[in-house]
Amino acid sequence: MQPVKPRLGIHLIGDLYQCRGDIRYFIDRNCLRTLCLEAVHDAGLIALGDLFHQFGQAGGVTGAVVLAESHLTIHTWPEKRYVTLDVYVCNYSQDNRHKAQKLFDQLVVVFDPALPRTQCVERE
Repeated sequence: MQPVKPRLGIHLIGDLYQCRGDIRYFIDRNCLRTLCLEAVHDAGLIALGDLFHQFGQAGGVTGAVVLAESHLTIHTWPEKRYVTLDVYVCNYSQDNRHKAQKLFDQLVVVFDPALPRTQCVERE
């Protein structure tokens, strides 16, 4: 019997439909950036850098946070009250699954989707 290989990471993916959360997180890159960086910190992950771009005054926001453990990306469509969320962490030096899940869950709660569709992919 071969030993079980440890999983190398976890990738959490969310399509958040009919979000009821505060509109400022959809249209204000600074608010969304602050939210994401605080959530990364609260989850116990390490942000190495970030970039957030706003599309016009009332357009959506695309953001990425590079983590020591991997990344967080988020995209908003305020006109559809729709958000895509992507959290991937590696488990090379320690198991970071619970941290990834905490980060993901915290952001989902803020956007408060009526129809969340989420996936979890174990990376090997």
